[in-house]
Amino acid sequence: MSPIPRSETTVRRHRWAWAFLVALVGVFTLANPSGSGAAHPSGVPAQSGEFAAARVLQATIKAPITPVVSGHLADGIRRAEREGYDAYLVRLDTPGGLDTSMRDIVQHIFAAEVPVIVHIAPAGARGASAGAIITFAAHVAAMAPGTTIGAATPVGGDGGDLDEKVVNDAVAYAEAIADARDRDRGFIGDTVRDARSAGATEALDLGVIDVVASSTADLLDAVDGLTVTVGPTDREVTLQLSGALVDEHDMGVFRSIQQVLADPNIAFLLLSIGTLGLIYELASPGIGVGAVLGLTFVTLGLFGLAVLSVNLVGLVFLLLAAALFVAEVFAPGLGLAAAGGAFALVMSGIFLFDDAPGLQISLAVILPVAIVVALFVVIAGRFAMRARTAPSTTTGAGLFVGHRLTVRSARGHPQVFVGGAWWNVRPRDPGTVLADGAVVEVVDVEGLTLVVVPAAPAPASTPPLEPPITPPVTPPVGGQPEGAS
Repeated sequence: MSPIPRSETTVRRHRWAWAFLVALVGVFTLANPSGSGAAHPSGVPAQSGEFAAARVLQATIKAPITPVVSGHLADGIRRAEREGYDAYLVRLDTPGGLDTSMRDIVQHIFAAEVPVIVHIAPAGARGASAGAIITFAAHVAAMAPGTTIGAATPVGGDGGDLDEKVVNDAVAYAEAIADARDRDRGFIGDTVRDARSAGATEALDLGVIDVVASSTADLLDAVDGLTVTVGPTDREVTLQLSGALVDEHDMGVFRSIQQVLADPNIAFLLLSIGTLGLIYELASPGIGVGAVLGLTFVTLGLFGLAVLSVNLVGLVFLLLAAALFVAEVFAPGLGLAAAGGAFALVMSGIFLFDDAPGLQISLAVILPVAIVVALFVVIAGRFAMRARTAPSTTTGAGLFVGHRLTVRSARGHPQVFVGGAWWNVRPRDPGTVLADGAVVEVVDVEGLTLVVVPAAPAPASTPPLEPPITPPVTPPVGGQPEGAS
């Protein structure tokens, strides 16, 4: 048999490869009868009809509304669109939050190509302030029995109501949402204007929510068959969610940590402790533990400043407190600088963060933190002063003072061997004669001469304090100690 030509072999290999690809596509098509091309005009994958149950992506928010929550819900809407979920469900329990974060969430809901359902649940939960506006903006607004909604009047930096212009803007915004979702604009306007609230049954009767349901399963059954409009094009979608599979959309570890750091009480505590760590490092420089911990805490506290609404006056008071604490460390006295720093720190806590529902800083945190930080600064100042005034034990007079040494004479010049060199000595009392072999104790250093006094007899159990270095047999002649300069 003649060998097959190389070109024919290549052709056969290509045929086998094409056959394998065709078979693979066929298997994929059989495994996905709905087809990858069946999609809504918006680009959202179509439901798989009778071949698969509907799917719902669910997020649980039990926290104030912050940029962290806004980012989490925006990611959830994008994931629901991308992965073909039939709805995005938000279980909500919040006292309110930041106006800017609320408006971001509302914008994402209006732009969503997947129905967004907000369910104030479980029983005892609330959708107050920013949470109420988010619920009104949802394609489907639901509440569990025993929950409340409303009280959406904006507040100022001092926790009080804002002026009429700001309130009117908030009222207009809420009423525009009510018109877009065909909800009762009178009640929704009153929630902003007069801080009106309502329970689940009343809210349903007033036409500001769509469903009252105690559980997620009951909610999905209740909304089954509802038609909503989604996306900028107002595309109509009929919900078919009875018995739907529910997947959780968790925040995750890192985003949960960010939400904790977005608490103004935590941010204030981290900034205070971090400042204290840096002050301790300045007071007693060492291996840098205080600096590392201080910078870490301050950085984490700055994250809170970045996501929360901050008042400039509070920042000024915070910097003033830090400056007074540093002054106390470097010039300790009666503690007046520390007291002033504590007062400035309290004022910083009061003014630093603009109040928002659920994001107020508590005096129960501010006062103890300010007092404890001031006390530790006073202690640090005392330690720093003691370290600065203590005699050196490694250089200068402190290196030799207290040493018991043996006198050696060279041509009438009494000397001792200490620190690896011969030193001239003189008695503190001019009438004292330093004989060869006398034991003396160093009491002072004058230039290159050690001032000594006759040493008292040492107890039998006391080891000699003379350095262990063996001196040369003969000391150098002259007044300059060998090795000293």
